[in-house]
Amino acid sequence: MSKVLIVDDAAFMRTSLKLMLERNGFTVVGEAENGSVAIQKYGELSPDIVTMDITMPLLDGIEATKKIREIDPKAVIIIVSAMGQEAWVKDAVLAGAKNFIVKPFKEDHVLKVLNSI
Repeated sequence: MSKVLIVDDAAFMRTSLKLMLERNGFTVVGEAENGSVAIQKYGELSPDIVTMDITMPLLDGIEATKKIREIDPKAVIIIVSAMGQEAWVKDAVLAGAKNFIVKPFKEDHVLKVLNSI
């Protein structure tokens, strides 16, 4: 099954996503608490999918998405953020995100999005 890197500054959100994904057959290969760490771990772990929060310290999810896509134009990044406004969705897509999940999310919706990749 797909290898996932979870990027979120909230530890409880990383844990929640990890438990949900592992329960449904995904392998969580790593976690990152900000965009800078995400870029480093992406290079080390080569995940199939990245779940990316937007608002994080040091480097936000939009900028991290751009940088990861520069490294790997085929990177599959799904934005998972409470920032559901249209402008954020547009910025995320322009940065190269494949999809956008709004927090709080439902497990069946997250699985539907990740399995559609």
